[in-house]
Formats: sequence, C-alpha cells, structure tokens
Amino acid sequence: MQYQDDTDMTSLSLLNIFYRYRKPFIIIAVASAFLAMIFSSPTFITPLFRSTVILYPTSSNSISKVLLSTNFNSTKDLLEIGEDEQTERMLQILNSNKIRDRIVEKYDLMNHYEIKPGSDFRFTRLFEAYESNIKFRRTEYMAVKITVLDKDPKLASVIANDIAELFDSTMNVMQKEVASRAFLIVEGEYFKLRNEVKTMEDSLNAIRRLGIHDYESQAEMLNQQLAIELAKNNKTGIKAIEERLNLLSQYGGSYVSLRDMLEHERKQLSQIKAKYDEAKVDATQNLPHKFVVTNAYEAEKKAYPIRWLIMLIAVFSTLSLGLIVIIAFEKFAATEVKKKLQYDPLYPTSGNPSDQ
Repeated sequence: MQYQDDTDMTSLSLLNIFYRYRKPFIIIAVASAFLAMIFSSPTFITPLFRSTVILYPTSSNSISKVLLSTNFNSTKDLLEIGEDEQTERMLQILNSNKIRDRIVEKYDLMNHYEIKPGSDFRFTRLFEAYESNIKFRRTEYMAVKITVLDKDPKLASVIANDIAELFDSTMNVMQKEVASRAFLIVEGEYFKLRNEVKTMEDSLNAIRRLGIHDYESQAEMLNQQLAIELAKNNKTGIKAIEERLNLLSQYGGSYVSLRDMLEHERKQLSQIKAKYDEAKVDATQNLPHKFVVTNAYEAEKKAYPIRWLIMLIAVFSTLSLGLIVIIAFEKFAATEVKKKLQYDPLYPTSGNPSDQ
C-alpha cells in the first residue's frame, strides 16, 4: 500500500520537524500569543458590549377588522402571533431608513462613532458603522432578533429597546397615513348620505303634515267611503272625500317615492355608518404590532473582541506559517545537496552502488 506508506512517512516527517525545531516553534507560539494578547487589548481594539431584543409580530394590523368586524369567519386574532409574511414585513421595516435615521439623530451616532461631520463620505461611513453594529435577523423559531453592539453597554441596551418601540410607532405612522385618507373619504360619503336622508325625511314630514300618512291604505279607505257616500247621495260627504282624494293624487306619488327611497337610503346609511366607525377607529386608535419576548439589558461582559480566540488563531497561523517556511527551507536544502552530489565526481550517482 504505497499511498498509506507515504502518508505515514509524511506524518513522521512532520513530527520529526516539530521535534527538531521545537524550540523555535515554542518561541513563535509564545511570541504570537503575547503579541495577540497585546494587540487585542482595549488600547488597540475597542471592546464592544452586546444587547439583544427578541420579539414576534402580531398576526393582524387592522384594529377594526379584529375588534369591530361582524364577520365571525375571519381567521385574524388580535392575540395570535404572526407568521412568515408578518415576520418578513417586520424585518423590512426594522431595516428601513425611517428607523435608522431616527436612531442616528436621537443618539447622535455621527459623533458617537467618531465620524467628523465635515469628512468625505461621512454618511457612507456612518451607515456602514450602523449596519455593522446594529443587526436584525430571523430566528429559527420565526421570531425577530435585534442585536446591538456598542462600546457603552447602557447605550447598547437603550438603543435595542428603543428600536423595538420604534417599530410600533413606524407601523402606526405608515398605517395612519393610509387610514386617515380612507377615513376622510368614508366620512365625506357618510355625512353626504346622512344629509340626503335628513332632507328626504323633512320632505316626507311636510307631506305628512298635509294629512298623507299611508298612501295605499288611505286611498283604499277613501275610495270605499266615497262609494258609501255616493250610495247615500251625500253631496257634502262626496265633496269632502273628493278633496282628500285630490290631495292624495297630488302628493301621493311623491310620498311613495320618498318613502321607498328613504327606506333604501337608510339601509345604505346603516352600512356606511359601520364603515365610518371602522375607519375612524383605524385612523385614531393604536394597538401594539409586536410581542416582546426578551427585553435588552445592560451587558456586564464584553462580547468583542474574544481575546482567547484571537490568541488561538494567531498561534495556529504563525505555527502553520513557520512550518511551511521550514518545510520549504528543508526541501530547498535537500535539492541543493542533491545537485552537489550529482555534479561531484567523487560521488557518482549512476551505475550500481555495489560496484563502486
């Protein structure tokens, strides 16, 4: 098994190299660990503290649909946790410039990140620092995790909690912009229809004051009474009934038209009143759009840099580099010796060695 033998010889060769150069390797390891410890200290790398907030989105964002809707077949529940669609929407809003700009302005992150206001590409550097220190991601349980890194542990926790609160206010502002316009449209139609109903009611009341209260029954009763008076040949009664019938014929059509139209408009007014109430609630009331699972708190231990990991990587890297250099050096030395033996007449390389 030539391959296995070569592998064994290679392993033995590496162990042999480590053993023969153990002192340089020890010096390299100690020196790299010492230098890594120094250059990972707060003097060279600013320690950062981590604060996190974990939250879930709600399943519905319309207050009226949840609280005022009479559709009991609706699957929306005020207390239900949102699914993929709501989680993705939450991530998009958290990554929006609406929240970023408010955080930058409120906490003066330009100065906090030590970016000079008059420097070139200051906003590019500011946004890059913001994105590297403030991150949003979806967890494996479909929640959203807000992570804030900062040199001030208290500020990190405050920013993380504030971003969670800003999600609600940003959602409310976005929805109110649409809900307010919708409410104005519904409000205009509602009051317009209500005024029309009021006008029709006034007209109908004016006709009723003339004595017309129910056109069909009155006309039937007057016709029956007219027949009786005609049979009696009562001219006074006939004249009085004919006057009533003339009044009915003059205003009866208007009465019936107004009555039927008013009934229809009242149904429409009742429906639009329900829409008006829903739109008013959406335009004026707020509900939380999130469930907070974990609030951020002030970290007691720094999260970055991880000094032991930096030292381990530095030691491994320098030892690997040293090993590569030594192997290359030994191969070069072996090649030079081989060339020297090849061209030295005292040490011929051709023929059978047993014949020499």
